[in-house]
Amino acid sequence: MQTGYREPNTVKSREYTMKTQRLAKCFAIAMLAAATAGCSSWDNMSSRQKSTVTGAGLGGVAGAVISNGGVLGTVGGAAIGGVIGDQVGKNR
Repeated sequence: MQTGYREPNTVKSREYTMKTQRLAKCFAIAMLAAATAGCSSWDNMSSRQKSTVTGAGLGGVAGAVISNGGVLGTVGGAAIGGVIGDQVGKNR
């Protein structure tokens, strides 16, 4: 008896998920490397700039953890963390 139900192609969805997670990890590593390179001029930065960089780094890590390595979560976390860090640094 045919019901019209097809098994989802789990192999392709797993491959897509694995590629997405790998891309997210590579992106997070690249952002961390860029932030570290930017910190080479840490002594010349204002308190507000330091707070922004720190907030973006922490936000990116938190976003990656919350979204299980999702690119959107990582970038969104970095953006929100940067804004929060900027606002905190403004008052110092």
